[in-house]
Amino acid sequence: QVQLVNSGGGLVQPGGSLPLSCTASGSIFTILTMGWYRQPPGKQRELVATITSGGTTNYAASVKGRFTISGDTAENTVYLQMNSLRPEDTAVYYCNAHVLTTLTPKPEYYWGEGTLVTVSS
Repeated sequence: QVQLVNSGGGLVQPGGSLPLSCTASGSIFTILTMGWYRQPPGKQRELVATITSGGTTNYAASVKGRFTISGDTAENTVYLQMNSLRPEDTAVYYCNAHVLTTLTPKPEYYWGEGTLVTVSS
């Protein structure tokens, strides 16, 4: 019903920057929230940042001040600009969207395929 396709990721040195983007498509009536989660090696998936359709943002404490989430509602796209990257930011990053589709009466959560971000010298 809804597909999330992300781009970005890869290998970056500590202190470097990396952008991620994710675009939603499909039977979308409206997107309530989009965001990013990550799963470090051997750990559980955790929140990175979210943004509502109204532009309200929420960040994990560990990334606040270093990462910036933004969205383009017309394009159903969310961006994550990651600066001052640290080795502990190494993880698989997943795009997430809370979407009311044209097919179901209640909004549902959708996930994109993960993209690996490796911070290493």
